[in-house]
Amino acid sequence: MNRPLLFLDVDGPLNPYAAKPERRPEGYATLRVPRVGGADEEGRGLLSRRRHLRVWLNPEHGQCLLRLGFELCWATTWMDDANRWIAPVLGLPELPVVDFGDALLQERPDGVHWKTGPLVDYANGRPFAWVDDEQSELDQAYVTAHHRGAGLLHHVNPRFGLRESDFRTLADFARSLDTPRTTG
Repeated sequence: MNRPLLFLDVDGPLNPYAAKPERRPEGYATLRVPRVGGADEEGRGLLSRRRHLRVWLNPEHGQCLLRLGFELCWATTWMDDANRWIAPVLGLPELPVVDFGDALLQERPDGVHWKTGPLVDYANGRPFAWVDDEQSELDQAYVTAHHRGAGLLHHVNPRFGLRESDFRTLADFARSLDTPRTTG
């Protein structure tokens, strides 16, 4: 059987962007990423070195994620840039990326997050967990109604990022999928 998927958002769970800007969280490293626009010296579409995005990442999170028993997958507006900038700091291999297509950043009239439908489609019935800082009860209801496998939507506070309790919750969910279910 395939391992369950773990959809990873960057900003919020991995990068606690809402933490106090003058206090890098303990255990985190600072990464400066060129903002999109313009071109860098090699013409790769990134802007000049004068304006960088500050990203805080905890290098220990990579090994913690790999030990959980999931197939990791980026579910972030960073798209493949997560493999370029985030994965190396965390010690992660190149991961698959959910292509959100036309849904990218498009507000839905029903209030469901724009990522939710594409994640359910990508999972295609496989059990999954999704760590993000933007899900709501509407997203859980959508997953329950449209996904035939187990789905855990796990909210991570963007002031703190992933914490030990979050990793425990994810590990517990993965283990629960290995438990034989009886019908009665």
